[in-house]
Amino acid sequence: MDENKNYTAPVPALSKEERAQKFADVRLYLCVDARQEQGDLEEFLRAAYRGGVDLIQLRDKKLEARAEIEALEVLARVAREEGKLFSVNDRADVALLVNADVFHVGQGDLTTQQARALLGDEVIIGRSTNSVELAQQAIDDEGLDYFCTGPVWETPTKPGRAAVGPELVKYAAEHAGGKPFFGIGGVNAQTLPEVRQAGADRVVVVRAITEAEDPEAAAAELSQQLREQR
Repeated sequence: MDENKNYTAPVPALSKEERAQKFADVRLYLCVDARQEQGDLEEFLRAAYRGGVDLIQLRDKKLEARAEIEALEVLARVAREEGKLFSVNDRADVALLVNADVFHVGQGDLTTQQARALLGDEVIIGRSTNSVELAQQAIDDEGLDYFCTGPVWETPTKPGRAAVGPELVKYAAEHAGGKPFFGIGGVNAQTLPEVRQAGADRVVVVRAITEAEDPEAAAAELSQQLREQR
């Protein structure tokens, strides 16, 4: 990125209504790093979206802010061209710069109120939860648009984080009261039926698509399962 060039957001911001309408149909949410080792970020993103991923979050803790923004510029452009949503993890300043549709935070990150103060009411905001107490706090948080429950199973993408099992998914299904939630952690084509049986019709995946030989086919299989009636 040229340091002397005036920065402009990579894509126009969608309206609150446009984002809400698209988010209502989100079932398959993918987290991906910048794929620096593979060198195929744009190709991978298109394959995932075209396979049936509804929302992609760039989550790469190795990146400095400038490199993260460059990767997000690619994600933002591909998302708009494919008619899908994209998400920024943790960094509200970065989310603001790239006109993110969705902003996702963990328990130790910005509060919902702090994120809203920076990003306004247009952005969809979600939070990770890994206990009944935290899930209930997310349910009660009127400014929060969705939450995630997990990891359902242990996963290397969350090192040191104990699995919570499907019980937390069941709690969310019984108490969310219509607030969208996602099962996360070790979800793949084989484990998805158990997550759905526990009550989650929306999931977040990582390795099930990022490590697949054919990301588009892997996404299509998961998307089809999620859209089948239980």
